[in-house]
Order: sequence, then C-alpha cells, then structure tokens
Amino acid sequence: MKYTVNFLEGTLGYTMLEESKDLIVLGAINNGTKQFDKISKITKIEPKTLNAILEKLENRGFIVAKEKKGWLGKKIEINITEKGSNELNQRIHELQVKWNNMEKLYKSGDKQKLQQIMKDEKSFLPTMMFFGIIDIMMFSMMFSMMGMAMSSYIPAEDMSQFDDGAGTDAIGDSGMDDGGFDLDIGF
Repeated sequence: MKYTVNFLEGTLGYTMLEESKDLIVLGAINNGTKQFDKISKITKIEPKTLNAILEKLENRGFIVAKEKKGWLGKKIEINITEKGSNELNQRIHELQVKWNNMEKLYKSGDKQKLQQIMKDEKSFLPTMMFFGIIDIMMFSMMFSMMGMAMSSYIPAEDMSQFDDGAGTDAIGDSGMDDGGFDLDIGF
C-alpha cells in the first residue's frame, strides 16, 4: 500500500524538536530513508502519526518533500535540510551528554540519582537506543544495580532492535554461550 504525504494541510504548532519520535524520524531521513512507507517501517510509527510528525518537521524547515517521477509513476522523496541536519546533530549531542551522565552515576554507584535521571529521561531512552548511543551491556548493568527490569523503562518493541531474529535475548546476545569467539576467516 502506498501512502500519500500531504504536508501542508496540518495547522499544528511546533516550538521545539523535543519529542523522541520526531528525532527518530529525522534520524531515519538523515540516514537515507526517503520514502514515507519505508520511514514508517524503520521507525515503527503508524502512518497517521508519521504524517503529523513529517508536517511538523517540514513546518520547522527540517525536511523538504520533492515529487519525483519514477518507473511506476510519481513518488514523494523526503530529504533533510541543512537546518534539520544541524538540529539533529545538536539533539544527538545532547543525548550523548545525558548518556555520559548516566554512565558516571553508574560508575560512582549513586543508585538513587541514576534511578531519578532514568525516570526523567525515560521518553528518550528508546531514542538513545535508535541512534546507538546506549551501550547495551552498561545499560543492563545499570538496571541490575538498581534491581529493576529493563522492560519497565523500555517497551518490548523498542528492545527488538537488539534482537537479530536468531533466538537472541532482548539485550542483543550474540548467541555465544561459551565465551569464545566465532571467526570466519574465509576458507
């Protein structure tokens, strides 16, 4: 099924790129995903919600939509603007700083402050995972230190990005249960 993106119909106000879904969509576009249906699939965002997000991003000047002619007819290609790229880089940097603070709290053993910052940043944890900011081993050790389950902070659908589909656990276990290495040397 093809989706039509109609950016200019919405009248949504937008003051700041704070919502994690918006940032994830902008990141997907920045990484070369340019068609609506592919963005929806990668980000796991429903088409109606995605359309609203794309409208907001375009209204802020972070993306542009261009109609292109292809073999199967017209298609809409979505590209990030320089302004959008700068905003994305700034937000990723902010997320990296937040992660670094969480790491420092873990290493210092300050369980209460770590628990508070994780609670405060709960909505951005999936975004940190999407951008590969979180070290999943360190993250799981943080939860272990606090005596909590990761699932209380990260929905299962967001954890699935660490599942390679081969029966691995939710934290991206490579399947090596003997502690050894699996090397393919090309013979």
